[in-house]
Amino acid sequence: MHLKLDGLACRRGGRVVFRDVSFTVEPGQAALVRGPNGVGKSTLLRVLAGLIPPLSGAIRYNGMDIAADPGALQENAAYSGHLDAIKPALTVRQNLDVWAGIFATGANRVDAALAFFGLDQIAERPAVQCSAGQKRRLGLARLMIMDRPLWLLDEPTVSLDTASADLVAELIKDHCDGGGAAMIATHIDLALPAGPVLEMTLSGRAHSPIEDVTDNDAFLDGNWA
Repeated sequence: MHLKLDGLACRRGGRVVFRDVSFTVEPGQAALVRGPNGVGKSTLLRVLAGLIPPLSGAIRYNGMDIAADPGALQENAAYSGHLDAIKPALTVRQNLDVWAGIFATGANRVDAALAFFGLDQIAERPAVQCSAGQKRRLGLARLMIMDRPLWLLDEPTVSLDTASADLVAELIKDHCDGGGAAMIATHIDLALPAGPVLEMTLSGRAHSPIEDVTDNDAFLDGNWA
């Protein structure tokens, strides 16, 4: 697994969020994405997850330009954003069963994920009755079900206590030790082994207002498909 960003830029709603982002992530690396609020960390991860199109630049996964084959990266990446991606009406276990069914990974992984995150004691509880921290752990437990080599994690420790945050760090380390890789937007120290750090800055998106709103913005042009 090899991920390379080359001069990547993104624009949303007529505003350039970031530009000229170049970065490389190799197998076994836990790469940190840092920077102040509003600098574009979440947007960058959403671009890599295929949820937002880039404005310019290239994304290469294992040497292949994603512009030519978007599925090459999407089919190998697991994205965890600010939302926990759980169904409130389903039980804790049923939420993971759904993912296991989608990815054909089986009940053994569900049991392992529940135990790892300390959710086995509440496995039959409806997710709507879970605390914010329990919902966060349930959302992150998906990573153990999906079996994807690249993890894109946006503030994964939000709502978690110290012990649970340590579990997340342990999970990431185990994933990387097994040859996987992760890109993690976070403001805290996860005590992970030293890896590459992408420092995003507000100055890195310097641009003119005229350029922002006139240069072929598909959304503003009415192309919403």
